[in-house]
Amino acid sequence: MIGNTFDASSSMAPKYKIGQKVIITPVKLQHFTPRDADIQGYVGRSGEIIDYYWITLNRGVVIYIYSVKVGDEEIVLHEDEVESYVK
Repeated sequence: MIGNTFDASSSMAPKYKIGQKVIITPVKLQHFTPRDADIQGYVGRSGEIIDYYWITLNRGVVIYIYSVKVGDEEIVLHEDEVESYVK
């Protein structure tokens, strides 16, 4: 199931909110994959969450995917590829 309207009764809320500033980070403790290569040019840059979606897998596992505006571009990132922006 893929969704884009958050249900407050869900046991797993998104970590980041629309409008929140984030920093793009490489995935830690994993081997380099083609997925990682796609974000290498954005690592360390800040952006703003503009939307999010989730996928519910078997056994209730939820994976969040975020649309992030970085400069004039919009990219899609997994939750483990962003961190909260702290000044």
